[in-house]
Amino acid sequence: DLQGGVSVVLQPTEDTNDEAIGQAIEIIRQRVDGIGVAEPEIARQGDAIVVQLPGVKDRERALELVGQTAELRFRPVLQIIPPELADLDPGDLQVDESTTTTVAADETAETTSTTTTTTTTEDLTGLEGFSLTEPADDVAENPVTLSEYDDDGNEVLRYMLGPTEATGRILSGAEARLGSVADWTVGVTIKGGSIDEFNDIAFRCFNRDASCPTGQLAIVLDSQVQSAPSINEPSFAADAISISGTFTEGEAKDLALVLRYGSLPVELEPQQTQSISASLGQDALDAGVIAGLIGLALVALYMVVYYRLLGVVAILSLSVSAALLWTLIAYLGENQGLALTLAGVTGIIVSIGVAVDSNVVFYEHLKEDVWRGRTLRTAVDGSFASAFSTIVKADVASLIGAGILYMLTVGPVRGFALYLGLSTVLDLVASYFFMRPLALILVKSERLQDKPRWFGMPVPRSEEGSPA
Repeated sequence: DLQGGVSVVLQPTEDTNDEAIGQAIEIIRQRVDGIGVAEPEIARQGDAIVVQLPGVKDRERALELVGQTAELRFRPVLQIIPPELADLDPGDLQVDESTTTTVAADETAETTSTTTTTTTTEDLTGLEGFSLTEPADDVAENPVTLSEYDDDGNEVLRYMLGPTEATGRILSGAEARLGSVADWTVGVTIKGGSIDEFNDIAFRCFNRDASCPTGQLAIVLDSQVQSAPSINEPSFAADAISISGTFTEGEAKDLALVLRYGSLPVELEPQQTQSISASLGQDALDAGVIAGLIGLALVALYMVVYYRLLGVVAILSLSVSAALLWTLIAYLGENQGLALTLAGVTGIIVSIGVAVDSNVVFYEHLKEDVWRGRTLRTAVDGSFASAFSTIVKADVASLIGAGILYMLTVGPVRGFALYLGLSTVLDLVASYFFMRPLALILVKSERLQDKPRWFGMPVPRSEEGSPA
């Protein structure tokens, strides 16, 4: 709403149950978190799932990854067809040489050298009449012809693939890694109970069995080949598999993301996709900023009228908290993809009251000590020690509330809780390291230490009736 973003409505292609929809929402949320989108709004509307992504920098990539909702499938590559040969009959395809990625055993689990191989695909018998055009339906149990595309949407290769041998449910994790020669690889972990299933596929591909004559295993999502690595080991340990090739960092991370969160319990298709410009949130932003400024001005006026110089200290302390918060927001936004939305702005505005309360607690303790007869100068340290204990208890209560909201909610409410919690922590820092030292400097001033009214302090009880 502040920076613009993307909204997409996903609809199941067939009737499904509430449990499947709920699980799909969680997988989509994990996928969105994986690409660094903060404060996503992922909610259910009837049987549809509404995904709103505020502040995304690469909208096309976000839409592409969110839209990849079909089941992740592993299919053996029967034959590779360059796009320019797609119109030929299968029997005419004698040799195709192409550079592919490979699946290798990861010995170190940290660094893996990239292996580039040349795959020779011999003429396959028994494939006469096999369609080289992409089918309308990608049925898991049937052979299929599918394509691989580059980042610009251009077809790179077309593959004749066998029936699905396994799905994404055999995977427990995947991550992009930087190899020893500055190339990126993807480390894959197979679930313990599924490693035998995967090794059966690997053994057949390694030995160029009739079911996997090219030795390659295609990773397919949404009827598109994401990668088709060659299998160069007959068996693997569950946590020692590495997909290597000429990946860029982005390609490796995207493939790892697809492998981690590619499998959904229900197939979804986008019904409505909308790219929202930042101008749509401008009115709401202006209203929020104006409300915040009016509230801040009224609070500042009250503090100055009631506490005078100490009111100025409160305003400066609030400014320090705001500067620290802005620095933190800028850092997290640049490095963690944190988006500042209106919910976050609301949390920041509410935190103004939390910060001012800390000042009021300190000043009221100070007033009581001065009224009992202590000098302003000697009362500051003792009053702050007592007040800070109260401030800590109050701020911890706010942090507990913010923490519970953050853990149990999603979307804008989580953004509100996050910024309220950050502001509360920074209030403690500003109170201890700024408010107290500045108050001490002012009350120790020779020109001000004998003028308690300048600090909004009462006349000491022992001096009532005499001029202050």
